[in-house]
Amino acid sequence: MLSLLPASMRARADALLPGFLVSALVAVSGQFISDHYGAPAMLMALLFGIALNFLSQDGKCVQGIEFSARAVLRFGIALLGLRISVGMVAELGLPIVGLIIGSLLATIAFGFLVAPLFGHRYRFAFLSSGSVAICGASAAIAIAAILPRDERSEERLVFTVVGVTLLSTLAMILYPILAVQIGFNDFGMGIFLGATIHDVAQVVGAGFSVSEQTGELATLVKLIRVAMLAPVVVIASMIIWSRHSGAVASDKRPPFLPLFVVGFVVLAALNSFGVIPAVITEFTASISRWALLTAIAAVGMKTSLHDIFKVGGAAVALLVAETLFLAGFVTTGVLLLGA
Repeated sequence: MLSLLPASMRARADALLPGFLVSALVAVSGQFISDHYGAPAMLMALLFGIALNFLSQDGKCVQGIEFSARAVLRFGIALLGLRISVGMVAELGLPIVGLIIGSLLATIAFGFLVAPLFGHRYRFAFLSSGSVAICGASAAIAIAAILPRDERSEERLVFTVVGVTLLSTLAMILYPILAVQIGFNDFGMGIFLGATIHDVAQVVGAGFSVSEQTGELATLVKLIRVAMLAPVVVIASMIIWSRHSGAVASDKRPPFLPLFVVGFVVLAALNSFGVIPAVITEFTASISRWALLTAIAAVGMKTSLHDIFKVGGAAVALLVAETLFLAGFVTTGVLLLGA
């Protein structure tokens, strides 16, 4: 089939295919472990990728791994837009939506405020707080894509993905118990779980472990957080671009408006108007998940375990502090709203 392509495209495909296929195979392995043993697929793909770090150092896989870690992940994030619609806002009402957005913005602001106390600057402050506030690993890789790149970009991303995934899994177990102790009903618990747990899969797991109503509400709340990914990244891109447009080398300068964000917004708008059939939406949701799994496997292969440990305990403490702040903010808001 590749023989039908023009020579230049065939050469490009030959260069990318080995690394892409290895990344996809690692993604399949991570999903297999998740399906059969309950471990988070994103975390498994990442750890398997780290174990294969040598493939990204030299050889036929290098270009394909780089392609998977950048182009494939942007494609996966853009497709997330098809899971979002304006109708979600109407279902919850403005007070609850205000709480969700307010907690998200407050957590990001908290991250920037306290990061210097933990010895970190704006890159890790935004990466960690954005992943905690919005949608875990997916937000981390979207935010990393717009930050100016340096020699520690990959290790910060890998550490953040590992950290938020582990914290999200821990929250999936502990937060339903905590919500019962606080005295939330099914409605309040759904809001609490959807607004505080980092990753979508863990939100679903925690919510439906309580009741069907709680699971559906928690998932809806979580998707509204996912919808905030686009405006947060767009605004951040404009701020970073204006600050670094003349001070950063052109190959490291963040784009003014990333194309994957444009794709996210366009697809969300089309989904809101009901232009896209439900069967296509479901199919693309699966493609998006596999694209993100493949991308995070490639990111893992580009990172050595030694580099991750350089991030240090202060980074762990910052992620935990941001997670606790988000949980406290949402708990207070739910209680005040009487939800």
